[in-house]
Amino acid sequence: MDPKILGMIGAGVVMGISALGSGVGIGIAGSATIGAWKRCYKANKPAPMTLLTFAGAPLTQTFYGFILMQQMLNASSTVNPGQLLGMGFGSGFAIAFSAIAQGQAGAAGADALSETGKGFANYIAVVGICETVALFAMVLSMTTLG
Repeated sequence: MDPKILGMIGAGVVMGISALGSGVGIGIAGSATIGAWKRCYKANKPAPMTLLTFAGAPLTQTFYGFILMQQMLNASSTVNPGQLLGMGFGSGFAIAFSAIAQGQAGAAGADALSETGKGFANYIAVVGICETVALFAMVLSMTTLG
């Protein structure tokens, strides 16, 4: 087997695992958002569309995985293929777990905002902190690619 294939697999892995995390995070936050809207409708309160922000926030991790994948493919001729494979798994899981945590934080934010109508900036700040983990994983991985 050509050793470069390991690097290509690593690039695919980072994209796939990142997207998997986004899907899980969106499922968590999306379910809570729908439940929050339902409670608003049952109480004859307006259902705030800002709750959609919480449901969609984990989607960005898919983009981070894609960007890192492209950088890994571009570096595949100069970086050890085994390192790319390891980076694919390590960075992919870091980005994915960030998306899952973001979905959990978004779920709590959607619940709290629908109940109180207050605190959106506070809740979205916590969601943003979860996002930062994915950004760090992507950027720091890219710096190691040289």
